[in-house]
Amino acid sequence: MSRGLTFLFALAAGVAIGNLYWAQPLLGFIAGDLRAATATAGWLVTATQVGYAVGVLLLLPLGDVLDRRRFVPVMLLTSAAALLLCALAPSFGVLVALGVLGVTTISGQVLTPLAGDLAGSAHRGRIIGAVGAGTLTGILASRTIAGFVAGAAGWRTVFALAAVVAVLLAVLLHRAIPPLAPRTRMPYPQLIASVGAVVMRERAARWTLLLAATGFAAFSLFWTALTFLLSGPPFGYPVPVIGLFGLAGLAGVLSGLHGGRLHDRGWSLPATGTAWVLALGAFVVAVFAGRSVVLVIIAIMMIDVALQTQALLNRARLFALSHEARSRLNTALATGNFIGAGIGSAAATTLWSAGGWTAVTITGAALCCFALVVWALGRRGPLVIASP
Repeated sequence: MSRGLTFLFALAAGVAIGNLYWAQPLLGFIAGDLRAATATAGWLVTATQVGYAVGVLLLLPLGDVLDRRRFVPVMLLTSAAALLLCALAPSFGVLVALGVLGVTTISGQVLTPLAGDLAGSAHRGRIIGAVGAGTLTGILASRTIAGFVAGAAGWRTVFALAAVVAVLLAVLLHRAIPPLAPRTRMPYPQLIASVGAVVMRERAARWTLLLAATGFAAFSLFWTALTFLLSGPPFGYPVPVIGLFGLAGLAGVLSGLHGGRLHDRGWSLPATGTAWVLALGAFVVAVFAGRSVVLVIIAIMMIDVALQTQALLNRARLFALSHEARSRLNTALATGNFIGAGIGSAAATTLWSAGGWTAVTITGAALCCFALVVWALGRRGPLVIASP
């Protein structure tokens, strides 16, 4: 993994994951254009995330048995086709149905275990952290980019431009990824069934997956509800300004880079607990941020540093469990993550209708407390088995 290849992997992973979040700051914009309620528009994000979980579950395990030099570009090209369909969707109902975009957007998750394979064991955490930082940048920058582009040229242009970028990355990655023989060979039904077998075999995997899913639920709960908060009174910000708030979350990028080094030094478990304490503090700050833009920004920075650090540490611990099954372990991780994210988005929509920002932030704090209990119980005994 040269620096150039690491950067390309990080860029491609960020663009791929960003496809799931283009619509998040545009919910009010899309709802107005398609004559739907803003609360109903929130289900667009949920549909895409659930579709992504399905794609990860059914397609990502193929990374262990296929030539990834071909597999990654093919998935990027199918994402480009889905993005183009989103840009041309004639009604809100059809746009929601195009949660198929989520099914196709798995190339970033294929690249992450591939980076782990190409990196040496002494630097695996750092390389995975760099690719993870690219993923986080994509999640956050997608909101800012979507806000500016939609404000200037309409929300459909956002999806059209994303399709063009996906095609360009498909070409670059096909040229850059070195030829690698499949790590194992087995029939597709056996491959899918083996995902559960790998998880059940490793106690550390089950413990880590629960923490990871909880983290993504809290992350999605916060960011989905934040769009509703900033677009309504007392703030009333337009779409481009709402997108700018994503920049505050880029503090999590640096935490991801350092989180990889913490794993390489053997500090993964205490750092995970510390990250969850910080996340709890972020939601406590957020409770009082309903009328203060300064507190909103502080809460964004805290929650992104906390949740992205624990997410990176979760992934690095999983990849240390098995060399031959990294794509399948990543399948379990990504499926749990985005089921959690889908639950978080749906909960944000429901909680916002029931109790507004206060209900959302109290629920987020409760999720952090649950995660800390899981962490405290799960860290007892041996958790990580090193692999080459």
